[in-house]
Amino acid sequence: MTERAGHLVAPSGRSHNTDPALRAGAESFARTWATAVIGSSYVPMTRSEVVEHLRALTEVLVTALLATPFRPAPGHEIGARLVEAHFTGTDTLGRTVQLMGDDLCAELGIPADDSTRTRLAALQGALAAGYARALRERTLAEQEAIRAAVLDARDQAEAALRASEARFRAMFTEAAIGIGIADVEGRILDVNQALQDMLGFGVEEMRQHNIRDLMHPEDGPSVWRLYDQLTAGERDHYRAEKRFRRADGEQVWTHLTLSLVRDDHGDPQYQVAMIEDVTDRHLLQNRLRYQALHDPLTGLPNRALFLDRLSRVFGNPDKHRAGLCYLDLDGFKVINDSLGHDIGDQLLVEVGRRLDRSVSGDGKLVARMGGDEFVILVEDSTRTDDIVAVADRVLRELESPIRIGGHELTVSASIGIVERGLEGTSAPDLVRDADITLYWAKADGKSRWALYDPDRNAKEIARFTLSATMPAALERDEFYVDYQPLVRLENARVVGVEALVRWQHPEFGRLAPDRFIELAEETGLIVPLGRWVLRKACEQGRRWLDEFAELAPYVSVNLAVRQSRDPELVRDVKRILDETGLPPRHLQLELTESAIMGTADEPLEALRALSDMGVRIAIDDFGTGYSNLAYLKHLPVHELKIAGSFMEGLRAADEEDPVDAQIVSTLVQLAHALGLGVTAEGVETPSQAKRLHRIGCDTGQGWFYAKPMAPEGIDEMLRR
Repeated sequence: MTERAGHLVAPSGRSHNTDPALRAGAESFARTWATAVIGSSYVPMTRSEVVEHLRALTEVLVTALLATPFRPAPGHEIGARLVEAHFTGTDTLGRTVQLMGDDLCAELGIPADDSTRTRLAALQGALAAGYARALRERTLAEQEAIRAAVLDARDQAEAALRASEARFRAMFTEAAIGIGIADVEGRILDVNQALQDMLGFGVEEMRQHNIRDLMHPEDGPSVWRLYDQLTAGERDHYRAEKRFRRADGEQVWTHLTLSLVRDDHGDPQYQVAMIEDVTDRHLLQNRLRYQALHDPLTGLPNRALFLDRLSRVFGNPDKHRAGLCYLDLDGFKVINDSLGHDIGDQLLVEVGRRLDRSVSGDGKLVARMGGDEFVILVEDSTRTDDIVAVADRVLRELESPIRIGGHELTVSASIGIVERGLEGTSAPDLVRDADITLYWAKADGKSRWALYDPDRNAKEIARFTLSATMPAALERDEFYVDYQPLVRLENARVVGVEALVRWQHPEFGRLAPDRFIELAEETGLIVPLGRWVLRKACEQGRRWLDEFAELAPYVSVNLAVRQSRDPELVRDVKRILDETGLPPRHLQLELTESAIMGTADEPLEALRALSDMGVRIAIDDFGTGYSNLAYLKHLPVHELKIAGSFMEGLRAADEEDPVDAQIVSTLVQLAHALGLGVTAEGVETPSQAKRLHRIGCDTGQGWFYAKPMAPEGIDEMLRR
């Protein structure tokens, strides 16, 4: 073999780079080599990258094998480059050396003679030596790097430890909160200055104590349970708000965080306490809690505390009965408005003091609900008399005058009493019923107590229900009108009818006017209801006029006080008369004596306008009020209806009450003197009818003639 122009040539004169056979053989060997070593070492290359890398090494190998003069040194390079590429697996070198024998000659097409084998053996030895040296150098370099890293890490750890210890000592010493360290037995090992200042002990004194020595004797069982769990290793930390004992015997409220430090085996070793002094905050919270639950004026428990106490009574299975006195001062608003709020406040303070003084003992609570309302709770009452005795004692306590700012004030109270078993009721029910009963006491005359009455309450609820449902009832046509005849005493002929409204309630059945008229007046619904009754009566009056002509009765409709003061009254009456076609003379409007006598100028003008229109005006229940008889002759009135209470004395001659008879006779004479007609109400017997006729009364009305009835009943009477 010879070397020509930098290219290796085979003995035949073929160049490695130019000879296609040699080039193809080298590439084939590189692929065979790659197949042999892939998997024997981990290299960060793809298969194609491995083949490309080994192809380059194959060129070096072939060049060295065919070179003249021969030098095995390139084998060292190939071994080093294999290590550099991470072909360092235990089988990689063996497989490589094995391939560099007859397999290489076969791939290159070179005769495997003695000379070639000698060269291959030299190259194999050089590759192995280079591989081993490179691998050793790499191992030494890695070991040195590891040693340097270990030394570096140790230095860093020692520096970090020193810095950590310095930071801990600075934090431990300078921290604003108290820090203490103890062993698992509770022996104190170290404390910082903040904890010494907090508890008043020096560090040496603290080391002579066990943590349990500093615990407050009134600590709850939960605090001790948590502490025992921590020292036993059952938990790693806990937080609690607790008290500690100071060196001077005082107590300090703290927020404690206690943590457990374990050794390398996980066994409890130390306990670390971080303690924050929260005494001021605790006192402030107590003060705020007290203010939130007590009335700032009287110092008594307030509504919130009372309701909480009452709820706990209902939640206690050992409690079976309870009683409430709901109290309201009578006339307090007058005192407050006339003498000023300052006097009123002082009065409330004194009342609260007297209540607290008169109602004392376990199971009793006096609270101010707001304004001039107070409540007294009596737990475990045995009977209603127990609560009545409390109410009587309170009323007696308030009897003596109260001197405030030069004023001698006398104050009384109304009290609602409820006492019952707790089963089947609730705290809100108890308070509601006591409040309701309080207003019964006020309505019954004040300066007294009233007992809760479920029947009365049911009536009140029904009354409220009627009031609430009345507007819708008017829209649903639940009301209807009955008529009671007005009979001329001279010939017993029906000359008029009084329209009386009724309510066919879907729940309560048929309701008479005394069940709902007062409610209608209170709510203002009396105006639309009265307008509805007026229209129904006028429509019926028109039908009677159409059927009976001159025998048709006039219709008399009651007019409430609020209706008489309605500015739309005249316009409403005129419109209804026009729309129904009823002549004004066939309509009579009735007002009570007290209403018409107390009528102001404007409503009086409305009555005059109605009278001028031709509508009859009647005074109902005459004789029960305090009429100004001189004023009566100036009123636009056509009829007086004598109250039925005077009819009781008009019996048979041997039973007649001369006083009632004289009153009725005088009223009839007075009315006739004024040119007014007279109707007697409440006629129930023949003797009353005869006596009224002899007296000169014009018309009678009552059950003797007929009860209020449907229009069809009036039809039959008119036909007869």
